[in-house]
Amino acid sequence: MEQHRIGADITVLSDNAEVPGIGFLPVNTFVIHGEQPVVVDTGLSTPDKDYVSALAQVIDPADVRWVWLTHPDRDHTGGLWQLLEAAPQAKLITTFGGAGILGCEYEVPMHRLQLLNPGQSLDIGDRTLTAWRPPLFDSPVTVGFQESLGGALLASDCFGGPMPSAELASGPDLREVSDDERRAAQLLWAAVDSPWVRWMDRAVHVRHVDQLRAMTPSAILSTHLPPAVGMNDKLYETLLEAPDGPEFSWPDQAALDAMLASFEPPTSASAAAPAPVG
Repeated sequence: MEQHRIGADITVLSDNAEVPGIGFLPVNTFVIHGEQPVVVDTGLSTPDKDYVSALAQVIDPADVRWVWLTHPDRDHTGGLWQLLEAAPQAKLITTFGGAGILGCEYEVPMHRLQLLNPGQSLDIGDRTLTAWRPPLFDSPVTVGFQESLGGALLASDCFGGPMPSAELASGPDLREVSDDERRAAQLLWAAVDSPWVRWMDRAVHVRHVDQLRAMTPSAILSTHLPPAVGMNDKLYETLLEAPDGPEFSWPDQAALDAMLASFEPPTSASAAAPAPVG
């Protein structure tokens, strides 16, 4: 994972996932190096990932006091249980619904939960974290937040966009991406991740974006976009376009068949049956 610093006390741990036909999706997690350190989301769940080891390069996991799970999708929970084991003092911040979804697969330690709903705040010593529901999301239990000391906004999936390369996806600054590429990527992601936005009452959507604008964040930190500093107005304008953006349809069986047919046939050596063990 790449490491980037936002201001004096926020680290971005940047990863990405290649999505065929879409691009390279940034997958970011964040560390707030506050009086009571906070980790926001825990990355991808694929077997090749070791989130706690990556985190240990920027903070001792044992020092983590809070783990804020914006929502329990697999690209946010990859290192969750290993981190809770490595950080015995840490509490898991989620919603009642988020804990319920986690509980469908795992035994959630109830004594380590901190439930926080949109509009509620948590004091972490040197700042408060105020929970907030983003205008776009793919899970009804999604909760981001704004931190009070620097004003950064943690936006979960909202504002995301697949990038044309892995380098840009894991990059330190959204300004490295052209405006045209950035806008197209964000509109595509809105169609993929929040297809319901096309059914939104436009006046309601504008009101939600205006509420966000009034928060005047110093940085917009999305799980699925390179860090955005000094780009608020451009991101708001793209967000306002989302209800009228492109529709997206996932590849169907015919597309999968064509994809499989395009693969190189296996060599005789690779196609041979494995030798018996023992």
